[in-house]
Amino acid sequence: MAMKRVAESAFRALASSGSSSSCILTRDLHASPGSKKIVGVFYKANEYAEKNPNFLGCEERALGIRDWLESQGHQYIVTDDKEGPNCELEKHIPDLHVLITTPFHPAYVTAERIKKAKNLQLLLTAGIGSDHVDLKAAAAAGLTVAEVTGSNVVSVAEDELMRILILVRNFVPGYQQVIHGEWNVAAIAHRAYDLEGKTVGTVGAGRIGKLLLQRLKPFNCNLLYHDRIKMDPELENQIGAKFEEDLDAMLPKCDIIVINMPLTEKTKGMFDKDRIAKLKKGVLIVNNARGAIMDTQAVVDACSSGHIAGYSGDVWNPQPAPKDHPWRFMPNHAMTPHISGTTIDAQLRYAAGVKDMLEKYFKGEEFPPQNYIVKEGELASQYR
Repeated sequence: MAMKRVAESAFRALASSGSSSSCILTRDLHASPGSKKIVGVFYKANEYAEKNPNFLGCEERALGIRDWLESQGHQYIVTDDKEGPNCELEKHIPDLHVLITTPFHPAYVTAERIKKAKNLQLLLTAGIGSDHVDLKAAAAAGLTVAEVTGSNVVSVAEDELMRILILVRNFVPGYQQVIHGEWNVAAIAHRAYDLEGKTVGTVGAGRIGKLLLQRLKPFNCNLLYHDRIKMDPELENQIGAKFEEDLDAMLPKCDIIVINMPLTEKTKGMFDKDRIAKLKKGVLIVNNARGAIMDTQAVVDACSSGHIAGYSGDVWNPQPAPKDHPWRFMPNHAMTPHISGTTIDAQLRYAAGVKDMLEKYFKGEEFPPQNYIVKEGELASQYR
C-alpha cells in the first residue's frame, strides 16, 4: 500500500541514520481502516451557490462529495474560515486526517500547523499548485501532498490568451469609458495594437505553457519559451516556438511575457526591480501563476513609470488580496480575483480528481504519479 511504503521508507531512513529523534515517525502513516476526519476549505458562494448545480468548488457544495463520504462513515467538515488562531480550521487541525483546499482560497499549511496535526496523513489540492503548503515540513513529517494535475490547465491557458488580448487592445479603458458615459476613441487607440507579429515569451512551458503556445500559433506571433526542459522537437516544430535556454537573454526580446512556472524558493521574487528594469520598455505581462513570483512594489513602480505598459493576472500575494493591496490601484492593470482555474468545467474535473484520490487513499492504492507533490519524503521535481 502507498501509505505503508511511506512508513517503511521512513523506518529505513531512521535505521540508517541511527537517530531516534527523526520527526518522520511522529505519527501513524498507514491508511488505516475506520472513520477518517476530512476537512475541506473552500470559498463561500453565498447566493451564487444555487445558481448552477455544477458549482462544486464552493463551501456550500464542497466538491459534491459530502453524501459519499458520510455514507462510508467518514466525518466531513467544510469551512471558509481559515486565518488566525481562532478560525474554524484551527479547531480541527489537531485531529484531522485529510485536509482538502484550493489555490483559489488556500488554507496555508505552515510547519506550525503540521506539527499540531498529529493525525494528518494527506493534503489534497483541489486544482493545481500546492505552494500554500510548507512542502519541506510536509516531507519531513512523512505526509503525502497531491493535487489534481491537469484539471484546470485548459481553463488557465484560455484565460491567459484572453488577458493578452485585453492588454494588447487596451480594452479596459474602453470598457470604463462606456460605463462612465464617455466616448474618447483617441484615449484608447493611441496604445492599442495587433497581436500579430508580436514576440510572446512564456517563462515556463509545462502543461499550461504548451497549451498557451498552441493557442497563440494562429495569431502569427513570434513565440519563445524558457523552461527547465526543452520540448520534444516534433512538438516544438508543430507549435513553432523557439527554446531560450537563457532567461535573461529571452526577456528583453519579448513584447509580451507570460509567467507559467510554480512558486518555489528559487522563483519567489524572481521578477524584482533589477530584472524588470532589463525588460523592453512598454512590455506587457500576464501572470496567472503565483503573485509572489513578482516583487509587488517593483511591479507597481514599473506600471506607474510606463516601463510595464500593462499587467494582468489573477494571482496575488497574499490571497485573498487585502483591500489596500497596491496592485488594486496601480495604473494600466487588468487584475481580477483568482478565477482562471475555477471555471465550472474545471471544478467538475478537480472535484472528480479529489474523489478518485480519496477512494485510492481509503484503499491504500497509489495515486496517478503526476499528482504527487510530496511522496515518501521527496518533493516533485518542479518544487526542488
